[in-house]
Amino acid sequence: MVTFQKWKLRNNITLKKRITISILLLYLQKKDMIESVKNRRSIRKYKQQDVDPNLLNDLLSTASRVSTIGNMQVYSVVVTRDAEMKAKLAPAHFNQPMVKRAPVVLTFCADFNRFTKWCEFRNAKPGYANFLSFMNAATDALLYTQNFCTLAEEEGLGICYLGTVIYNPQQIIETLHLPNLVFPIATITLGYPDECPAQPDRLPIEAIVHEERYCDYTSEMIDKLYAFKESLPENKQFIAENNKETLAQVFTDVRYKKNDNEFMSDNFFKALKQQGFIE
Repeated sequence: MVTFQKWKLRNNITLKKRITISILLLYLQKKDMIESVKNRRSIRKYKQQDVDPNLLNDLLSTASRVSTIGNMQVYSVVVTRDAEMKAKLAPAHFNQPMVKRAPVVLTFCADFNRFTKWCEFRNAKPGYANFLSFMNAATDALLYTQNFCTLAEEEGLGICYLGTVIYNPQQIIETLHLPNLVFPIATITLGYPDECPAQPDRLPIEAIVHEERYCDYTSEMIDKLYAFKESLPENKQFIAENNKETLAQVFTDVRYKKNDNEFMSDNFFKALKQQGFIE
């Protein structure tokens, strides 16, 4: 016969085991996520395998637990699966092949339209047609985007961030019928990876972190921080292919030229005006 004391002791041991196992599982999950982030890479080739809508919705819903400014959640996402719609979006992204080939294309937007209408329908006077509100909404949208990407990669999905979304915002606005106070901020292609590309290089942590106050960079520090990047064979090949002297010149003279930046900046501000964020 099991006495109450013996039952209590046995139950306590079982409870301790459960707690220990739970803590161990949480630790392993944390380590798995850290390793996943460390090993992440952009995926541009995808299997022709559909992304389950329930999984996608769960990821989008879970991602919304991210921090937002004032808990306003001034962001939205347009999910594009239809091949015809992806074809319409492709020119805005310089016709990069993954836009058409990825099972899903996600356009994350700064969105003060929904919040403004909520205010108006509740007898409140909104004042969000300004650049500060755009910055707040853009921050929310980018935080939500990154949270989604991390969760998606944990589920075995691959993503590629397309910086072209802010190069050609007007085309995206027109294609997706974005209303006033909605602006595209990030586009992500999504699907199951059909490649495992090499990881791109990253600057050492000393290049990024400043203790207590910003410490400006000397010529010697720049030499040290960029030494690895400049030593890579693929980067030396970029220099040779573009007939340049340094890798920095590939960026300034070929990839991200001043004239292009100024032209696209002008387009960007025109689009901001068109969407009501600036006068």
